[in-house]
Amino acid sequence: MLYRWPMGVPARILELMARATGDEKHDPSAHSTLDILWVLYDRVLRFDPADPRSEARDRFLMSKGHGPLALFAILADKGFFPTDELARFETWEGILGGHPDRNRVPGIEISTGSLGHGFPMAVGVALALRVKQVDRRVFVLIGDGESNEGSVWETALLAGSLELPKLTAILVDNRSSTRPLGDIAGKFAAFGWATTTVDGRDHDALETALSAIDPRRPTMVVAQVHT
Repeated sequence: MLYRWPMGVPARILELMARATGDEKHDPSAHSTLDILWVLYDRVLRFDPADPRSEARDRFLMSKGHGPLALFAILADKGFFPTDELARFETWEGILGGHPDRNRVPGIEISTGSLGHGFPMAVGVALALRVKQVDRRVFVLIGDGESNEGSVWETALLAGSLELPKLTAILVDNRSSTRPLGDIAGKFAAFGWATTTVDGRDHDALETALSAIDPRRPTMVVAQVHT
């Protein structure tokens, strides 16, 4: 089913865009990730807004650090911080900047913005949880433009060889890459990943794909968002 979220969430994003005067709004990134992030936080992730660092939480890392507007709106909706904070987006007085900042924003796992950094960090988090025998999942969101970074493919190769079933990556394919990536799912499959491709606006398809776990390898969900 398409577009099943509280209408307040997209409305808040549009309001943030209208209010912001800085250069780091990255409007298209917010629109392309909204459905994916909503399904993650509304249907899949385990978290406690009152205790954002609880060891019982699943981890979500936003490697696609350009355009966190959708993430901020959803975190506010889920109670990580007051919705009034959204009105201070990109102001000196507020905690919400043009990129996610784990030191300022409750619910943010890592500070990102430099593309290609969050994906390898997610592998490190998944490895750490496995060593600690913590039965929690790790999700990481990357972009197709970001996938021009060599670190993305080095990470894909490493994660496939490490057999990390608790790691799920979501690649937003909105055709923003200046270099066509070809068969994205096929490339990750060749590196040892379980792969699936879904409509990045279809909430039920996203939920099914993001809920699935392969017992022997990490999972890549290619979310196609072409409108």
